[in-house]
Amino acid sequence: MDVLALSRLQFTATSLFHFIFVPLTLGLSILVAFMETRYVMTNDETYLRMTKFWGKLFLINFALGVVTGITMEFQFGMNWAEYSRYVGDIFGAPLAIEATVAFFLESVFIGVWIFGWKKISKKLHAVSIWIVALATNLSALWILIANGWMQKPVGFVLRNGRAEMVDFMALITNPYGLIKFSHTITSGYLVAAFFVMGISAWHLLRQNQLEFFKRSFRMAATFAVGSSLLVLVTGDFHAVEIAKTQPTKFAAMESIWETQRGVGFNVFLLPDEKGECNAIERLCIPNMVSLLAFHTPDAEIKGLKDFSSDLRPPVLPTFLSFRLMVGMGTFMIFASLVGMILSRWGTLEKQRLFLRVMVLAIPVPYLAALLGWIVAEVGRQPWIVYGVLKVSDAVSRSISVSQVVGSLVGFTLLYGFLGVIDIFLLVKYARKGPDEDLSTMINPAGRGA
Repeated sequence: MDVLALSRLQFTATSLFHFIFVPLTLGLSILVAFMETRYVMTNDETYLRMTKFWGKLFLINFALGVVTGITMEFQFGMNWAEYSRYVGDIFGAPLAIEATVAFFLESVFIGVWIFGWKKISKKLHAVSIWIVALATNLSALWILIANGWMQKPVGFVLRNGRAEMVDFMALITNPYGLIKFSHTITSGYLVAAFFVMGISAWHLLRQNQLEFFKRSFRMAATFAVGSSLLVLVTGDFHAVEIAKTQPTKFAAMESIWETQRGVGFNVFLLPDEKGECNAIERLCIPNMVSLLAFHTPDAEIKGLKDFSSDLRPPVLPTFLSFRLMVGMGTFMIFASLVGMILSRWGTLEKQRLFLRVMVLAIPVPYLAALLGWIVAEVGRQPWIVYGVLKVSDAVSRSISVSQVVGSLVGFTLLYGFLGVIDIFLLVKYARKGPDEDLSTMINPAGRGA
């Protein structure tokens, strides 16, 4: 493998590993903030125990997410120096704002939240976790504005051999980035909801602290229903934006080879990339793809054959990732609705088969989120900035194969070690359950209001 292939492999490995932690942090911060708010409003100690228990798991995940995110930014300078030189004027702005505003708020108020028990009032303590949740989501906003520009470049001119920003407002109001942000954070909320439901289901199967985990499950199920429906709505908007701005990616997502109007949706379909056709097409729903893509049943969709083969993304991984992601999304909507109904009927702990399914379903939203990123990034190939800069022109020219192999091995070993630690700690504290002793949690008399 050459430097380009190794650098792509390294960034793929590190970004996918980092993205394991991000969605749970986005969603769990909101859930923990809501639990603490309920405690402040009702003075019900069960909500305090929920805040402490799920907050501990949030902190473990948060710490690993920060560590793995920092190394990715170094790679822009080391492995992708040509990319940094070419688009650094634009790409650097949102990353700088993310670091100086969002990450700063996260870092400060996560400390207030961890060490503020017994030192500040209950209300101020609850405010601190809401600021952490807001900053975490704000951090995602700036990262996705940067990524959105790579998908749909706006507000720039090519001058002096590089892209220079001429319209900052166009950058931050880029529809692609804002829709991608909405779709990504709601999928993160779904990851957290299934995480809480799955662990709660595991304890309910063992008849362990029933009231605590029934409440946790009910709150997460309600959160999951809202999140899954938002994922569906934002996913529809996102697909429409892709169809308009990235026709090759959309054609690969649906394996469309010929330009045509009124494109139907084949329930069973298998692309034949070498033959530039579909090997299997069964159960076609007429006009469905055109309707979903442009909200018009007879809309024209460009086929892959309209583009030269060197400008097409890999079809099979893009197509399969998209189909699997949609299938998992459908399952999560159904499972969330069933979970919420059973919780409200008060029969959840008796549905042992459903509880087992929910334990096994913990990885499903993780996988769906990772598949979504594969669709986004593999579907963008061969471009690193769509229509402007190819990946092959963005790699560093001054590094050697041995240097990239060395850093790739180092990252793999480090991330493997961190992954083992993360899983070990999450499983250990999730199995242990909440603390029974409240004396270490409640604020001293006179400081709780």
